[in-house]
Amino acid sequence: MKKGIVFVFLISCMSVFSQKEISDVIARYNKNTVPYISVEDTKDKNDSSIILDAREKAEFNVSHLKNATYIGYNEFDTAQFQVQFPDKEMPIIVYCSLGIRSEIIAEKIMNLGYTNVHNLYGGIFEWKNKGNAVFTNEGVETEEVHAFSKTWGKYLIKGIKVYNKK
Repeated sequence: MKKGIVFVFLISCMSVFSQKEISDVIARYNKNTVPYISVEDTKDKNDSSIILDAREKAEFNVSHLKNATYIGYNEFDTAQFQVQFPDKEMPIIVYCSLGIRSEIIAEKIMNLGYTNVHNLYGGIFEWKNKGNAVFTNEGVETEEVHAFSKTWGKYLIKGIKVYNKK
């Protein structure tokens, strides 16, 4: 009987302390220094905004939002960015897997003087979870999304999780 009580207690503790929602992850890790844009609003502005992918190249190569430009996270280069995107007033939407790395990159972009920068709330995971298309480098729609790790991959509900594809 005591073992059963301890097991129930441990399971209860795990459920209280585990993160269940993307919103929990964002609340825990982000500083809210960059305005968010929802998946729905991003869909409306996809043709008029620069969409920037702040994940690593292996993640981008599996799939990304249509018309997204890879800028990376570890390889993000501010000087190269300013040359590639000289208009500091253009609308920019930055995303990553969940919106954590993209907040950091979006802060860097804002610190360069860009004035219309947003962080995609929930990143590509929220995008895909809401039933939106992602594309390969060849422009072909795919169900695959690089899930980064098993820890973060649990937040990708729809699509096929990929972990090690280059």
